This record gives sequence, structure tokens and C-alpha cells, in this order.
Amino acid sequence: MTADKPAYPGWNGRIDGDRPTGDPTVQPVPEAVVARVDAADTTLSNPKTAVIALGSNIGNRLETMQGAIDALEDTPGVRVRAVSPVYETDPWGVQAGTQPRYFNAILLVRTTLPPDALLERGHAIEEAYHRVRTERWGPRTIDVDIVAYQGVRSDDPILTLPHPRAHERAFVLVPWQDVDPAAELPGHGPVAELIAAVDTSGVRHRSDVELRLPE
Repeated sequence: MTADKPAYPGWNGRIDGDRPTGDPTVQPVPEAVVARVDAADTTLSNPKTAVIALGSNIGNRLETMQGAIDALEDTPGVRVRAVSPVYETDPWGVQAGTQPRYFNAILLVRTTLPPDALLERGHAIEEAYHRVRTERWGPRTIDVDIVAYQGVRSDDPILTLPHPRAHERAFVLVPWQDVDPAAELPGHGPVAELIAAVDTSGVRHRSDVELRLPE
């Protein structure tokens, strides 16, 4: 990561005290911190593991999701460590055939950002890709959801951890198990057991498309 490399549309990559146009959530980050983050995971100070779900059903789904992955990697204090296969699913909570199908994937990241800062970064990425929030379960260019964060449990309505509906969503559980077969959802148990309790028939592996780890 370099200071002049755009992380995603609307972010000019600046990390000084001036907030760049299009990304009001950018926080000042000392150059020494950026250098340490760029060096290697071992230089992170007490990093945590977070599970992030991506979903898209408008526009070029694969390209947008890859852009979100790259944007997360270009965020100071975040490293994307694993990317699941892509799955295609019917929209959740709406009548069949009323929306395009989703691409879904799960990321594992190592981060020194606290959960609320990671959430802000996710929202900034959504805004950069023109995510619209006019209706519940409406179509969207990109969803960036924190599913779990290092076993943290929180009832904060702004960011409930783990995600309150993750245990019943096959499009989250199936790709999560792909990247972490031993994963457990805090408060609900092993992901493998949760998968056995939900309908996975609508979760279709798209072997013809692939998301890549950032270089």
C-alpha cells in the first residue's frame, strides 16, 4: 500500500489529517503505523480476526466484490487473509424472481481496527460503490457485513456481534466453512453443525468465477 494508490472509487488514498473527498470515515494514521502494517502481519499490534460477508446483486457483481476486497486490503490496519469461493443465491426476504441473484463470499481478515472502525470502513466502501439503503432487503451493489469479530459478543444496535441472523443464513455459513472448517459462531456453536440445520439447496457454488487474494 502506498499513499498515492486509490483504495476504491472516491478515496484518494491520503492518510494524513485531511479527510479526502468521498470518504468521510478516513482517520489520521501516523506514517510509522502505516509502515508497520505494510511490513507483515507479525508487525501488527495484537491483531484480531474478523469474518466479513460480501454480497452483490446489481451491476458487475464479481468486479464490485473484488474491488471491495482490494479496498479492505488497502485500509491501514487490515489484512485480508482468506477469500472463500463464490456462491450464487436467491435474494433473502423477497418474493422469488423480483430481484437478480446474489454473489456471496466470506473473507477472513486480520485487523488492528476496533469493530466500530471496521464497520465504518465497510460503510465507506459501500458508499463508494453507490450502495442504496431505501428498502430493507432491497437490491444492492455491495454489502460489507461483519459476521464475527474475535469472539466478541455485543448487543449494540449499531453493530450487533456476532451478526444476529448469521446462524440461519446458508449463504454465510457455507462459504465460511470453506475458509475455516473449524469455525464457530459465538453463542451458536460450530458452523458445520449450523449448516446441517439450514436449507442449503439455494446456495450454488460458482466454480466458473473466482475472487482473488490481494497481492
